[in-house]
Amino acid sequence: MGVYLSTPKTEKFSEDGENDRVRYGLASMQGWRSTMEDAHAAYPDLDASTSFFGVYDGHGGKVVAKFCAKYLHQQVLKNEAYAAGDIGTSVQRAFFRMDEMMRGQRGWRELAILGDKFNKFSGMIEGLIWSPRSGNSNDQVDNWAFEEGPHSDFSGPTSGSTACVAVLRNNQLFVANAGDSRCVISRKGQAYNLSRDHKPDLEVEKERILKAGGFIHAGRVNGCLNLARAIGDVEFKQNKFLPAEKQIVTANPDINTIELCDDDDFLVLACDGIWDCMSSLTLVDFIHEQLQYESKLSVVCERVLDRCLAPSTATGEGCDNMTMVLVQFKKPIKCASSSEEQSSQSKSADNELEIEGTQD
Repeated sequence: MGVYLSTPKTEKFSEDGENDRVRYGLASMQGWRSTMEDAHAAYPDLDASTSFFGVYDGHGGKVVAKFCAKYLHQQVLKNEAYAAGDIGTSVQRAFFRMDEMMRGQRGWRELAILGDKFNKFSGMIEGLIWSPRSGNSNDQVDNWAFEEGPHSDFSGPTSGSTACVAVLRNNQLFVANAGDSRCVISRKGQAYNLSRDHKPDLEVEKERILKAGGFIHAGRVNGCLNLARAIGDVEFKQNKFLPAEKQIVTANPDINTIELCDDDDFLVLACDGIWDCMSSLTLVDFIHEQLQYESKLSVVCERVLDRCLAPSTATGEGCDNMTMVLVQFKKPIKCASSSEEQSSQSKSADNELEIEGTQD
């Protein structure tokens, strides 16, 4: 059956957690796909005042998604902009940093360790042989580019991953997205998209792709990738005359910042395996219904996955890997202004994305 199994794998990885600001639950399931290429991150206490949640949907392999789940939140913390209180800039730089870190000897080795059994063994052996000795490793901060070895000229992975992350600090919510995973918030019971699906046929994406020397065929970049932004996918980032944000495919995220208030119930981060089957509003309505009699958030996520799973692979819809993170805000949150005013103050990286109600 090609990329599909004869029967779906319905075993789920689930997790719950909380602190004084939020409760969260998550669930992921391989489903009909022959491999599991999703990954996620949930750190309610990234630091004393900040929570971090992310969903990563891999394509062409699992390693880039797993790499992002392991390292992206760390890079947010390490960036100097974070220490200065500029969360948006630190998150944007962390997205670009993933591509930088996956190059060279250490990048190859880390991807190998996260990958299949043969490469994992090779990566560990090369780590013993080529990685800097402990006496030297502290001389440079984040010295990924300085490790020498047989893969020093490795340009990066041909596989890739979406990345959709939410960073909550006090009453501010920062959402960064590259690809077609999506973040949605429930405000007064209505669904509002806090990210935009980066498909090649969007005008701003199409313009960049063509200017960088690419083309779009059958809704896919260069006829093969159905995303316009992603981490990894080095083959689409080879134009040496263009910066990273102007390549055919870019890791540059849209960044949306909103002020939370009492009207906000929860937010959802999910890969397109969910959104292919449920609209933003349908999912928000379903969650509200479930929360009336189910308090464990991971169970709510599991029920969403079960609802989306297709009975067969006949249509392809409901056959993808599925990952969902549900974050519930603890009350009270002081509201500086009305929800309508808050929505109008939404900011994004390209000044085009606003919070849009999804009434489909």
